[in-house]
Amino acid sequence: MPLGRLAVIRRGGVRRLVGRAPAWVGVVVGLALVVLGVFIVTRPLTSLWVLAIYVGISATASGVMDLIAPRDVPRRLNVVLAILWIVGGGVILFWLGRNLDLLPELIAVLLVLGGLGAFTGVFRGRVSERVLAGSSGITQVVFGLLALLWPDVTLLVVAVAFGLRTMVLGTVLTWRAARHIRGRSPRPGETSGRRRTLIWAAVGRYVLAAVLLGLAGGSWWVSTWLADGAPVIDSFYDPPSGPPGAPGTLLREAAYGGRTPVAGEVRRILYSTTDASGSPAVASALVISPDDMPPGARPVVIWNHGTTGVARGCAPSLADASATRWAIPAIDRALAAGWVVVATDYTGQGAPGTFPYLIGQGEARSAIDAVRAAEDADGMWFSNDVVVWGHSQGGHAALWVSQVAPDYAPELRVRGTVAMSPAADPLSLAEELARTQDSAMLSVLISWVLVPYADTYPDVLVPDYVAPGGRSIVREMTQRCPTEPGVIVSVLAALGVSADRPLYDADLASGPLGERLAQNAATGPWPSPVLLAWGTEDEVIPVSLYEKFVAERCAEGAALQVRTYPGLNHTAVMLPGSPFLSTLMRWTQARLDGVPISPAADDCPS
Repeated sequence: MPLGRLAVIRRGGVRRLVGRAPAWVGVVVGLALVVLGVFIVTRPLTSLWVLAIYVGISATASGVMDLIAPRDVPRRLNVVLAILWIVGGGVILFWLGRNLDLLPELIAVLLVLGGLGAFTGVFRGRVSERVLAGSSGITQVVFGLLALLWPDVTLLVVAVAFGLRTMVLGTVLTWRAARHIRGRSPRPGETSGRRRTLIWAAVGRYVLAAVLLGLAGGSWWVSTWLADGAPVIDSFYDPPSGPPGAPGTLLREAAYGGRTPVAGEVRRILYSTTDASGSPAVASALVISPDDMPPGARPVVIWNHGTTGVARGCAPSLADASATRWAIPAIDRALAAGWVVVATDYTGQGAPGTFPYLIGQGEARSAIDAVRAAEDADGMWFSNDVVVWGHSQGGHAALWVSQVAPDYAPELRVRGTVAMSPAADPLSLAEELARTQDSAMLSVLISWVLVPYADTYPDVLVPDYVAPGGRSIVREMTQRCPTEPGVIVSVLAALGVSADRPLYDADLASGPLGERLAQNAATGPWPSPVLLAWGTEDEVIPVSLYEKFVAERCAEGAALQVRTYPGLNHTAVMLPGSPFLSTLMRWTQARLDGVPISPAADDCPS
């Protein structure tokens, strides 16, 4: 088994120690191991402390046994491996308790070490034993490398594997000790069958060796397949050396490799901006313009995209269809009207940095500085008139752009804001989802909120909200995009953990995180008209939250226009065929033409 050496289940180790003790000790130890194995398998996250202690004791005991009774291998190599086992076990026992999240990395090291130890078996024994030793060594080294690549599932897989092996060992020890207590002796004829037993044992070793190699090869293939599906971030997104310049400075531009809209041209830009913490940063965006640019300065639509994940590879400018009408509502009509659409990735997507997921200042600055930089791109000439669009997370961002722009970019004239299915109130949304939903995908979504908030605000700490041992799982969830195969690993990890205990063991709406979520609600004021739209069958954000948001803003004196669409879900409101698209175009054109909103069109009660 690939984890056999790590659990000291190899020939010798625990069996050898117990074999020298009275038979009743074997029964007690065996039953205790069975109970321990069941506990580890059924409570993988809860048992991480037990697992860490068990691994540390096992590694230390393995090294001690090698020093006391070395095998028939080169003495120097045996001593070196024994010392490494003792050191590894000591590290786990006396230091890991302060940082349980490093357990996957240490397990990976011990697996590789166990594989090297298994290789020493090729120097002794029968051919079948040598083949099995080599196969076991290869498998353990492969699994050690995989543990480094996929640390979030390593804890769960290792816990289950350790638990099963511990149960098997306990059962074997109990059975052998019980036989010894009963005084069972070989029956006549058993000696004559020894040759047949040896033959079958050799066959079993060859079969097990083949299974181990198949398991290692298959696991490596799956890992490669999952990794190959991740987006590739090319050198375009690398920040230039030296200070990036004033916010809104164009750093470079290049062609976009994805699909382009009808009669449109798309390019990527890299530009300087300011992140949510107020520090200089770099971000990327798409600039989508008409093929045949009309004369004169062009009005701009600032597009804020919805949730795509929070990792660098989740940037829309890296995806193939981010400039099509399936990603940006009515993009073909906007280009036909002569507008330029500027679509930011936000900081932390594409270019390195912290992604401002539902963090208003960070989202707004990225979007505003994208417009400033895009005007310096080849062939661009913008008017100061902009209309802001956004969907879901982007709806939240669009509302923040409008309330931030007067101070951050007074040269821009925001003529209006359209927020489609907006996640306008992060705190209320977090409270509602925590109350009504419990799923693996919700665990992933929470990680996308918690980690960026922790990376942005010093008072928000991941350990305050995540169960011990689960922090590496949460961090790894933020490194994958929902469109890549690797997200399967995040979902499986969340499912495995939730079967034991909640991954998040604190109220996410309380403490510093709750305060920061409330701080990032889009509450205005908005100096220009605001249009809100959502579907009545929204499966992501409850309609009651939209209605609550509108009621609160109206009570504060905001002027809002609201459109609701029966039968449409969270995304359908912005997709081709949505009845809202015609309203979107007419409303935007009216704002760019300077047509005022009549008091009768205000949906807030007087």
